Amino acid sequence: MQSSENSDSVDILLGNPKKALLRMSMPLIISLLISSLYNLIDAAWVSGLGADALAGVGFFTPIFMILVGFGNGLGAGAAFAISKYIGEENKSKADNASIHSILLDILVSVIITILLWILIIPILNAMGAGQTIGYALDYGNIVVLGSVIIIMSNALYGIFRGEGDSTRPMYAMIVSAILNMIFDPIFIYYLNLGVKGAAIATLISAFFVILILMYWMYIKKDTYLNPFFSNFNFTNEISFDIVKVGIPASIQLLNNAFFAAVFSALLAFVGSTDSVAVYSTGWRIVIIGTTPILAVGTALISVIAANYGAQNYKNIQIAHRYAMKVSMIFAFAILILTNVLAGDIASIFASSGTSVRIAGELTSFLAWIVIYYPTMAVGVASTYVFQGLGKGLTAMFQTIMRETGFTLFFAVLFAVVFNWGVWGAWMGIVLGEIVSNNLTLIWADLTIKKLLK
Repeated sequence: MQSSENSDSVDILLGNPKKALLRMSMPLIISLLISSLYNLIDAAWVSGLGADALAGVGFFTPIFMILVGFGNGLGAGAAFAISKYIGEENKSKADNASIHSILLDILVSVIITILLWILIIPILNAMGAGQTIGYALDYGNIVVLGSVIIIMSNALYGIFRGEGDSTRPMYAMIVSAILNMIFDPIFIYYLNLGVKGAAIATLISAFFVILILMYWMYIKKDTYLNPFFSNFNFTNEISFDIVKVGIPASIQLLNNAFFAAVFSALLAFVGSTDSVAVYSTGWRIVIIGTTPILAVGTALISVIAANYGAQNYKNIQIAHRYAMKVSMIFAFAILILTNVLAGDIASIFASSGTSVRIAGELTSFLAWIVIYYPTMAVGVASTYVFQGLGKGLTAMFQTIMRETGFTLFFAVLFAVVFNWGVWGAWMGIVLGEIVSNNLTLIWADLTIKKLLK
């Protein structure tokens, strides 16, 4: 059975691109905010265990980003393929793509779990975890064993987004976040499990996302798509459509994790493990602040893919430009709010024990890092245009150009060559983002104009 609500979602996806973008973006903003809260909630509770515990969890953060990255990447691939088939008015193919996506998620999860279990200690040592590696392993080993939960909970969203439904994943995330808030203090302090408790709470909460989404798919059966094995017929075309966006999207998010690892090592070199704690904590706040921009971009994938499948190229241009306008409004609002409240935000994570010593540096980080937000508004929307067009490799290259290319180059230049230390590293992020985001905007605009011709 298919609910009229989800049939309406498909109709909106293929209708007015502005309306479709807004309808999908609002629930996505809430969903991504809640997703960001997972690590932030952990950090807030772990900070009570001291700066070393906070830094240890911070060193594992890039690895956690790998898991989330593969989940989100595979979800983006599923959203592209499904939305494109819906645009082509081929529902049976879209159903087949949904079950293709789930099987692919499971396969990738198993591979990633094995690789990370083998490499976790060398990775943490290479990052310079040093005296905090015990905390990092306490947290990390548990999360790695639950990799399938982290990847699957994020990847399943792509199936819902593919059919234009971003509301129900939001409900699942709200339940999950509430559970995480409840479980964290219980496992960390009441059961005296420390950072291990934070990891267990995260996995249990993420598992509930899977249960809720599976309930709608397989028990209530009121989704537009029917991801049943009876609808599965392996085809190279569907697999390639998912993979050509999903794997590059995963790698581009993996590159973000690589950047975080290298940047943490840079901070340990020019500063101390306290600077790593500032970065890992501050970056969680940055992720929350930029969530509306990322949500609009994520919604853009499905809107563009559906119109690409339907060959409504003018709608692609309208959606891209509207996405940039909406994102720009969010960017300036968040810039002002974060800058004004930097000290208050920092005090939440540096108010007790040895964590107090990072309060000043964290406040400075938050006040300066927001400078690049307005350019991120155009950069993210433009990168996601290429994912919506099935050009996953191009989007991946743009991300690598931004992070490993411009941003890391300027960070090393300012922090090491110019000897500006930790502050130079912060400014490297800002300048690298500004330059690369504007280049991505020009690239996307030219690509869409070629489509129109």
